[in-house]
Amino acid sequence: MAAMDAIRWLNAQEQRTWRSLLRAYSRIERLLDHDLQSRNGLSLVEYGILVTLSESPESRMRMRLLADSVIVSKSRLSHQIARLERAGFVRRETCEEDRRGAWAVLTDEGLALLRAAAPGHATLVRDRVFDRLTPEQTEQLGAIMRALESDGGAAP
Repeated sequence: MAAMDAIRWLNAQEQRTWRSLLRAYSRIERLLDHDLQSRNGLSLVEYGILVTLSESPESRMRMRLLADSVIVSKSRLSHQIARLERAGFVRRETCEEDRRGAWAVLTDEGLALLRAAAPGHATLVRDRVFDRLTPEQTEQLGAIMRALESDGGAAP
């Protein structure tokens, strides 16, 4: 029972804020995923993969770093890369420095798909997030997100 007494439970305001954060994230994620699927045949994770590769030097990234960047497990990334590879949007290359590793490389077709998907995606993100906030709220949200992203030395 002593361990239960040491827990710092959420107060009512914190509980409301926490649940609101979860609902907002879930709604936005579902909306973005559905829109990308219907317009471009891409999942939100696949779009994130294409964006991340497009922003990487030579449009390529080690698979394990890519998984960390798009915040998915290595097995989910492998599945998504296989799907993108079958469609011709990404290819895998063996890593010469480490034969166990592999590179994911954005193809010209993948870049073309990304360029086709990006305007609608950006418009929807702006509509659902940034157009609803004042510039001050956007700054505050950015500061809050950076604070939440920081792991503070905590284990995953």
